[in-house]
Amino acid sequence: MQTAIARALGCDVPIFAFSHCRDVVVEVTRAGGFGVLGASTFAPDQLEQELRWIDDHTEGRPYGVDVLIPANYDRTAEAESHTGDPATLIPQAHLDFMEKILTDAGVAPLPEDERARVHRDIVEGRGNMTPDGARRLLEIALQHPQVKLVVSALGAPPPDVVAMLREKKIMIGALCGKAAHAVKQRTAGVQLIIAQGTEAGGHTGDISTFVLVPQIVDACPGIPVLAAGGITSGRHVAAALALGAQGVWCGTIWLGTRESELTPFEKEVLFATRAEDAVRSRVRTGKPVRMTKSKMSEAWEKPDAPGYLPTPLQGILYNEIHARVVRAQRPELYSFPVGQAVGTMTEETSVREVMLRIQTEYLDTMDRLSSLAGADA
Repeated sequence: MQTAIARALGCDVPIFAFSHCRDVVVEVTRAGGFGVLGASTFAPDQLEQELRWIDDHTEGRPYGVDVLIPANYDRTAEAESHTGDPATLIPQAHLDFMEKILTDAGVAPLPEDERARVHRDIVEGRGNMTPDGARRLLEIALQHPQVKLVVSALGAPPPDVVAMLREKKIMIGALCGKAAHAVKQRTAGVQLIIAQGTEAGGHTGDISTFVLVPQIVDACPGIPVLAAGGITSGRHVAAALALGAQGVWCGTIWLGTRESELTPFEKEVLFATRAEDAVRSRVRTGKPVRMTKSKMSEAWEKPDAPGYLPTPLQGILYNEIHARVVRAQRPELYSFPVGQAVGTMTEETSVREVMLRIQTEYLDTMDRLSSLAGADA
């Protein structure tokens, strides 16, 4: 299954794993794939700890880091994040709306020490998606020689970031939901395109994966492309390679593993989630995010709901609410970014088992296709 991108980045198989969990990144990397740590939820000092731990457990193998550099964001919130508390910029009407939902559902406030921790994470930059915040995270990542790939998830990286990464000989990747966006990324200096279909979890567009992949492959000749969105099996990998991709980018599939950062309560919610219940909503970040449908996400679609706040304020608003729902273990209010692949997850497994299954299925699929070609001959 080795492709040019796998050889260029030094991994055995072109299975790229996006995860906010260092254990998933390590296990995928040790199993021959390429782990990519989602860094946007970490404060700089915490990211340093995570990367140092990954360095110590991957036996010198390369891995990547994913950051969020939004093209559109609230500049006032960014300035406030340097001088004070960006949470103070959230309108009272939005706070009251969220509070009413939880109070009516009987969800208790967080204990004061837990609330202080969540608040501290906000002030220190956790979930604060701004260009300056991303640069601070990149400064940490560049201190770790095993980081060989940096991916920008919300738009083309600025010229100074491109120049900095190229000087360090770190490959630059970007997630794209349209062929036109991929062309802009190539012009900006991006060297790897992740064609992310609407089936994917997190920030997604409107075009399905297997329509999008060949469009981007054709629009960006000479640039390696990874297929993302709905990838759960070796059959998907074979299909992606047939469409011209050089590998796959997976995220949702790792959430059901025992290495995942999710609690047992959260995993059980996902195991009960159907593919059609992974819907797009702006409730989490202010931008369209595919996530589990819940009474919380649906409340924001009603006529009496306030408008969504710009990035990063909507995410800051959501942080404490999410923590309260998880602590109360209320599945009907729980929403988490997942792709439609969540419908295939029914029980806990391990990263190693997933990696082995995908590769075994891929070989079986290629054998079956070869036999069909032989029969045609």
